[in-house]
Amino acid sequence: MAIWERHWSEHLAKQAVWLSGLLDFEQAAEVLEKVAQVPIGSKTVWRLAQRWGERAGSVEAVQRAAANAAPDRQQIVPGEAMGEARLAVALDGGMVNIRKEGWKELKVGCIGQIELQPTRDKATGDVLDLAHTVENTYVAHLGGPEVFGQHLWAEAQAWHWTQAAETVALGDGANWVWNLVGHHFYDSQQVVDWYHAKQHLCQAANLIAGEGTPAAQHWLNEQATLLFEGHADQVANSITQHAHRKRKAAKELRQHAGYFRDNQRRMQYLEMRENGYPIGSGMVESGCKQFRMRFTGPGMRWSRPGAERLLPVRAAILSRRFDAVWAAVYRPPPN
Repeated sequence: MAIWERHWSEHLAKQAVWLSGLLDFEQAAEVLEKVAQVPIGSKTVWRLAQRWGERAGSVEAVQRAAANAAPDRQQIVPGEAMGEARLAVALDGGMVNIRKEGWKELKVGCIGQIELQPTRDKATGDVLDLAHTVENTYVAHLGGPEVFGQHLWAEAQAWHWTQAAETVALGDGANWVWNLVGHHFYDSQQVVDWYHAKQHLCQAANLIAGEGTPAAQHWLNEQATLLFEGHADQVANSITQHAHRKRKAAKELRQHAGYFRDNQRRMQYLEMRENGYPIGSGMVESGCKQFRMRFTGPGMRWSRPGAERLLPVRAAILSRRFDAVWAAVYRPPPN
């Protein structure tokens, strides 16, 4: 044990690590000094976060290996039965600045329980019982989809995913998302996030009729209705027809058409909403924003090990289980 650690009680070390997952290291040190009357430098907070974050990552790796060890789902030992629970998983990515590497994608996954809640429909103004996710938990990985998928499947197992009554996977149109879903969550419903799909539609409208024009808005409204009703193929056909007439924008329009054509089966929005499923991946997009708040502040650049050690801390905080993670990693020094 380093000399600087010997004078730290478990409580103070825990608070320093917790704060480091919320604030930058200088701010964490300032809070400890002003609120807890504990004089501490930012470098000491950083060392504590690195030490205990690395231990949290090691525990996470053991859990991940155990969850992914079973060769198929039939051999996974069931945990507490989920009964009629309905679960959702959502995947997304954000960028983090890594020293000597540049901006790298941080993959984020979220799992939550689906719950119907009274919600005002933005289109009609009516109050409807719409699906939302609650008790969301998060995982994050700075690297490729394979290990990230193992992280996410381990989290799904903690939720007793295979015992859930119904499950759904949400994401944008990225190939890695659906490849991963097909591997780990192959028997779940699949939905392309409505807002990502609408964004593609808006971009196509601007290319077809000019940004901000009444014609663009008219085409957008017409196609959005078709898309929501499950007619992504008709949307793709309309965009393709315009691509024949818009030579300068033809390449981009064909790409948008392909997006809708390739994901048609994942764009049954009206049907999914009527069946009580969420059609937006706001649960994971919110998580991505929360991770970015800690890792992409002004001027922030991370060493890869530094970021990787802090990720389990941040994920534990966002998942409201920091105390449980700390209990699993802390080993008091011998007397």
